[in-house]
Amino acid sequence: MTRTEKEATVELLKEKFSNTEHFYITNASTLTVEQINKLRSMLFEKGIEMRVVKNTLARKALEALPDEKNYAEVFDALKGPTALMFTTVANAPAKVIKEFRGKDDYPILKAAYIDSAVFMGDDQLSALSDLKSKEELLGELIGLLQSPIKNVMGALQSGGNTIMSLLKTLEERN
Repeated sequence: MTRTEKEATVELLKEKFSNTEHFYITNASTLTVEQINKLRSMLFEKGIEMRVVKNTLARKALEALPDEKNYAEVFDALKGPTALMFTTVANAPAKVIKEFRGKDDYPILKAAYIDSAVFMGDDQLSALSDLKSKEELLGELIGLLQSPIKNVMGALQSGGNTIMSLLKTLEERN
């Protein structure tokens, strides 16, 4: 790889890191070509982009970005074979990895960066897959907000029938 190609790759990675709120750092080195293609296909279906990169180039791209983003915490994960997964849904790569693995141990999660929070190690995979996505949280919030309104409307409607029947009974007495 020439110096120009390296600089272009660093610029591309800087853009990717700054435009993506969530990314995973994984090791998929022991997978066969067939397995890698299957994994890429599963990731593509979920809108996740996978890139195999050199650790030094990924680190240079991260170092060039603002410190307040907390990227320095993932530097320890940039050792050995590395594949990056960029996503807009925080838990999607973890779910795909768990589904893909089956009985195998690969790909291994080295780190995950979720909205400036860093999850280190493969033991975090279950916690990450259990995270709720933004859409799921919004759905729950809307459901919670609608619930009291539905209860009030139901009470008013059922109470309205009771009040009307009570008034009718009182009117018939007179």
